[in-house]
Amino acid sequence: MKKSYFIIVSLLTMIMLTGCLNLSGEEGVSELRIAHNQTLDHPVHLSLVEFSRLVEENSNGNIKVKIFPNAQLGSEREVLELTQSGAVDIAKVSASALEGFEPDYSIFSLPYLFEDYEQFEQAMNNETITDHLYFKTEDIGIIGLTYYNAGVRNLYTKDREVTTVEDMKGLKVRVQPSQTSVGMINALGGLPTAMAYGEVYTALQAGVIDAAENNETALVGNNHGEVAKYYMYTGHQIVPDMLIMNANRFNNFSEEEKLIVQEAAKASTVYHEDVWAETIERQTDIAKNDMGVQFIEVDKQSFIDAVQPMHKKYAEAEKTKDIYHLIKENIGND
Repeated sequence: MKKSYFIIVSLLTMIMLTGCLNLSGEEGVSELRIAHNQTLDHPVHLSLVEFSRLVEENSNGNIKVKIFPNAQLGSEREVLELTQSGAVDIAKVSASALEGFEPDYSIFSLPYLFEDYEQFEQAMNNETITDHLYFKTEDIGIIGLTYYNAGVRNLYTKDREVTTVEDMKGLKVRVQPSQTSVGMINALGGLPTAMAYGEVYTALQAGVIDAAENNETALVGNNHGEVAKYYMYTGHQIVPDMLIMNANRFNNFSEEEKLIVQEAAKASTVYHEDVWAETIERQTDIAKNDMGVQFIEVDKQSFIDAVQPMHKKYAEAEKTKDIYHLIKENIGND
């Protein structure tokens, strides 16, 4: 742990020093440093490569981009803090990781906020909603540029089929470190267990947990399909990845440069949708045909009914009522 800490600190020291010295070495050329926690073949990395290409091309090479993948610069929490400080310019983090910085982002962890992915897209393509979200964090040093599809989260179990909310009783489910996610599993009758994502495979294998929840890529990309043989289409959450940027760095750009970065970010989201869809289709096929995972439809309404008290709480709580009603009003559901 100490060794890892010192490696990250050393890397950050070099980044900050070289950032001050202009990494490109070219007169009038600036460089943006992007951090994320995915592999080189993941849709996130491929989309950031496309973002980089567009920024460099549309700025005539005056803005260069350097990507640090594979959590080289630390966890999502760590790169979030680095982006706040300016040691990193841009980072890809889950919306759930932003909950501790801005309560509005907890809205995405609220189960069944959206009826389906199309309704989620409707919300995220609505500037009234995104302008509110993206610039709500400017006073703490970060702004939002765009979002990336991180899939629809579904339940998967080691050896137990779940078709109604009644089947959730007593089920030990690994959840993200989010109070909303913990509350969701409690509301559904399960037993929430918070643990690091890297521990899920072993925990499922050993029976420490009965289930976890994520999109289909977890089955193949993290080999969870080797130990979890039932994947239920509960569709309980749509928690996007967010592309965030240091506010000072963004505001120091000219209006033309700001537009280049923002437009490249939006275009990379469109690119990401295609890459993500291909990945989900391919990995679902592998999980089904090579790993023996069964994909099961559920009585979704029973799950929706069980979490309605959570919606009431969000609609009335001082910290979340504004974003809750803003989204509901703009997707025609309030």
